[in-house]
Amino acid sequence: MSIPTYSLNDGLAIPAIGFGTAKLHGFAATDAILSALDVGYRLIDTAMNYDNEGAVGKAVRLSGVPREQILVTTKLPGRFHEHDLAVAAVEESITRMGLDHVDIVLIHWPNPSRDRYVEAWQSLIECRERGLVRTIGVSNFLPQHLTRLVTETGVTPALNQIERHPFHQQSAQLAFDAELGIRDEAWSPLAREHWATTSPVVSDIAALHGKTPTQIVLAWHVASGVVAIPKSATPTRQAENLDIFDITLSTDEMAAITSLDGSGQRIVAEDSTTHEEM
Repeated sequence: MSIPTYSLNDGLAIPAIGFGTAKLHGFAATDAILSALDVGYRLIDTAMNYDNEGAVGKAVRLSGVPREQILVTTKLPGRFHEHDLAVAAVEESITRMGLDHVDIVLIHWPNPSRDRYVEAWQSLIECRERGLVRTIGVSNFLPQHLTRLVTETGVTPALNQIERHPFHQQSAQLAFDAELGIRDEAWSPLAREHWATTSPVVSDIAALHGKTPTQIVLAWHVASGVVAIPKSATPTRQAENLDIFDITLSTDEMAAITSLDGSGQRIVAEDSTTHEEM
């Protein structure tokens, strides 16, 4: 299955849909990722704090898909923001996965009260220069955090991974990131299916297209230019989540989904100005 790609500000082409691995562990995680790669996913998202980097790496090595066709993303946790610890953490992630490099590394949260995220960013720049990483970015960063990174290092992140779904659309953040040339990724793109796929608005649009509500929400992300990283361990659902590129949402349908913004809760209530993720 061919997945459209976006070009990042550093030239890397990234698929419009990736595969999330949070809460997948052990052999079951490897099996789920092998299935995802088999049905066509080429962007795999993990994090050191997910405790499954080994399972991810094993799947990549066993899949039979050429390594150069797979993008593996991991994330640097807050306890490793100090320069030397950050570099060692990236090396450790690569070692755990049994790979010779990781394609994308993101700073997981800014942890601004600790005030070391710029130092962590400088470490990722160094890791990219060493060839350990192809692309570097951030996660859950607000405009003030991004402005400081660019001002103090001169290097703009390629990606910002944020909570984004029909009920928390982050329009101002997306507009700010677009001005800097940063591509946004949506974690919890389906609101973990708590609301997005049961909304009457989404269900009605799905019925008109002969698709599922899940497929409509993912198509909305694609139409918005945002990379979505849904998760499912079920092969049929994995394939369903990719069967969306024949969906063209009308202006009215996009507006109807946009009208849902703020009508549900956020999945994670953490405020990036205060949240500490270690």
